[in-house]
Amino acid sequence: MSGHIFNIQDDGRLVEMNEEAFSNEDLFQELLEKYPDLLAGDQIDSASPRRWLLIKREMGVPAEESGGDRWSLDHLFLDQDAIPTLVEVKRSSDTRIRREVVGQMLDYAANAVVYWPVEKMRAEFEGSCDNPNEQLATLLGEGADPEVFWQQVKTNLQAKKIRLLFVADVIPPELRRIVEFLNDITDPTEVLAVEIRHYVGQGMKTLVPRVIGQTAEAEGRKGGGSRPSRQWDEGLFMQDLRERCGETEVAVAVEILAWVTRQSLRVAWGKGGQYGALSANLDGPSGRQVIIGMGTSGNLSIPFGHLRQKPPFSDETKRRELLRRINEVPGVQMAGDLIDRLPNLSLSLFQDRIALEKLFGILDWVIREIKACEGV
Repeated sequence: MSGHIFNIQDDGRLVEMNEEAFSNEDLFQELLEKYPDLLAGDQIDSASPRRWLLIKREMGVPAEESGGDRWSLDHLFLDQDAIPTLVEVKRSSDTRIRREVVGQMLDYAANAVVYWPVEKMRAEFEGSCDNPNEQLATLLGEGADPEVFWQQVKTNLQAKKIRLLFVADVIPPELRRIVEFLNDITDPTEVLAVEIRHYVGQGMKTLVPRVIGQTAEAEGRKGGGSRPSRQWDEGLFMQDLRERCGETEVAVAVEILAWVTRQSLRVAWGKGGQYGALSANLDGPSGRQVIIGMGTSGNLSIPFGHLRQKPPFSDETKRRELLRRINEVPGVQMAGDLIDRLPNLSLSLFQDRIALEKLFGILDWVIREIKACEGV
């Protein structure tokens, strides 16, 4: 490898930084795990830069239904549009980067879209980080519905709407031609390479990523591979809910928003490109607590996963009491293992006035419990 860049210091000194190979592949992979922005999401989609959620490093890939893992993918990420992004890392000194890595990646992709249940991906993510709900909120924006997001992951897998990224310090010409060819002929799958050059000098390190493989033909056909985000508000939300579900769901949503107003809760509107979402939040001394959420897919979300982060619902006994009360609503029966997640109910369940008033009573109790704990 050869090449250099120059860094101008605050004192006016010009520091020459020389290109240097990564000392080992594990270090390369650790950098991607720690700094996902090195995948250059702004170059992949300049109109709506890709943001990344790491699901797992060394993600197992089975070769049969309910089978054990046959392969291990270097990294699995999801972007904000729930597109699974498979990342395979090789150093330029590894001769497998020419051809073998392509067959390896295609093996992973062909089996992942068939044998990766979204439940496994979600479990791997939630088991590998301390605060999965907070990470999802950072990716999706306040008010977004995690259940809708995970359902979209499943839809994308079934439609083979995935992204394959070959990452190396230098992308050789042979791999570049293969990537461009595959990206031209695959739809909706996107195939790209990311070259990350590594420069060092006088105790400093600089990493320079560059996306390779985006031909004009592929870009025109795939439209950039993403749907632009939008800022939802009440008018847009109700219109989309009406078109997707109908007047029954809209009427229930109107009633719920009226209750939110009476309770002086703060509404946070989502920014999803496909589905609208909102959360009703209680702001207090301990910060924001999500009381309820809704989405234009016609769902009402019960935010156990958010409530468990702070007292009093950090106590499992309290969450089980909340579950018991919700299961007393006519037509509702939620399993006990949902008390750490964000389960959905259909808005249509609450067209019955008795069920709706029962829901409001439960949510009133949740608010009273939080305020009592905070001494408000």
